[in-house]
Amino acid sequence: MENQDINLAEAYLHEYKHGIGVFTEKMPTLAHKFSEFSEACFQEGELSKKQKQLMALSISIVAQDEYCIVYHTKGCVDQGASEQELMEACGVSAAFGGGAALSQAVTLVQESYYDLTQD
Repeated sequence: MENQDINLAEAYLHEYKHGIGVFTEKMPTLAHKFSEFSEACFQEGELSKKQKQLMALSISIVAQDEYCIVYHTKGCVDQGASEQELMEACGVSAAFGGGAALSQAVTLVQESYYDLTQD
């Protein structure tokens, strides 16, 4: 990464966006269809957008997918989730994923939340 002032969350998000961009150039139809599907899944419904982001964060933690953990931490912040709500979602993840999930919660989620909420 060229910019040394970038924080951890921004670095992950930048790498993810770059990767999606390259994939979209190589597989535009597939990328477009996946994007449409994903956008539909996260639309407001019986569950709020915030609830869906908290669910996605929990699943990402259990799956040990660091890019999705940061991406959905940002989604939670963007939807107005509080730090306590994120920590509760992390607790549920730990109930399913054990120590490996908890280690992601106490490191990557907390650091990303801090990075994304500082002015």
